[in-house]
Amino acid sequence: MDANARANPLSPRDQLRLGREILNLESRTLAQLATRLGEPFCQAVDLLYRCKGSVIVSGMGKAGLVGQKIMATLASTGTRAHCLHPAEAVHGDLGRVASDDVMLMLSQSGETEEVVRLLPSLVELGVPILAITAQRDSTLGRAATVAIELGSLEEACSLGLAPSTSTTAMLAVGDALALVTSRMRDFRAEDFARFHPAGALGQRLSHARQVMRPLDQCRVADQRRTVREVLVGVSKPGRRSGAIMLVDASGRLSGVFTDSDLARLFERRRDPELDVPIERLMTPRPVTIRDGAMVGEAVELMAGRKISELPVVDAEGCPIGMIDITDLVAMLPKEADAAGGAPPCRVFREPEAGAAA
Repeated sequence: MDANARANPLSPRDQLRLGREILNLESRTLAQLATRLGEPFCQAVDLLYRCKGSVIVSGMGKAGLVGQKIMATLASTGTRAHCLHPAEAVHGDLGRVASDDVMLMLSQSGETEEVVRLLPSLVELGVPILAITAQRDSTLGRAATVAIELGSLEEACSLGLAPSTSTTAMLAVGDALALVTSRMRDFRAEDFARFHPAGALGQRLSHARQVMRPLDQCRVADQRRTVREVLVGVSKPGRRSGAIMLVDASGRLSGVFTDSDLARLFERRRDPELDVPIERLMTPRPVTIRDGAMVGEAVELMAGRKISELPVVDAEGCPIGMIDITDLVAMLPKEADAAGGAPPCRVFREPEAGAAA
């Protein structure tokens, strides 16, 4: 009889109860597995860390799908990695594997036919084998250079058949191996950014220099000039930033004068001050960000200080560009428009005239 014909709908209460039981079972398994990690885990990390070639991840069925995610985590955190389907491997794809690679093989039973069939060839090629399997005395476990033993696990499936707890455990161990190895490589945010140039994550991890307006597109003036002279002399074609960067005699950034500062002069009928040195009216010691900082840092700084323009300076404190809030808004994911709305954003306000960092 078709399984759908035998369907036994569960009440919402029973659905929640069973869902929680499954999550609790898998979480308990991971907690127990964490306490059992020992020397083989350290040997495995050392094997990955010292690998001169690539980590080749292989598994069959659900284990193979888990392997694809582990491979992706390794690759994105500084360890070169690829996947190899065990059935395809014995039909010529073993040519992808070299002796300076490491084979990471996943099999809960350690007896998966397609995986076991690979072992003699890998031994002949002299490729180190790292196994994640239930028992170290399985065929895979015995052949492995290093075997991480998961132990006997209770699958969360009500029939005890569908890989669930076991694949969760494999995935978690794979994450632990990848991230500990990454830590040993001193893998940093800028390295992560290099491998994630696209999407919201890539934008946040890109460098401020990539989104700033370069100096030749910014309004920059000598602080000793009058407000009127500055306004007349620093016009720029195209869309302008709402702030003028002021520099001292050595070229270092000394302050900013914003369109809001100018508006306040007129609102308060202080027209004569248009002919005083702008350094008397500028915001001194403005908030800045150093060249080399990341966009995420700039966003947090602008949101925290409630500013719309952020000068970018070099190691000497000289301006090299300006990040304008409108440029950051343009980076918002386009998916929001397609969904009929926009992600929540913060409101940036100009600081009061004379406010210092």
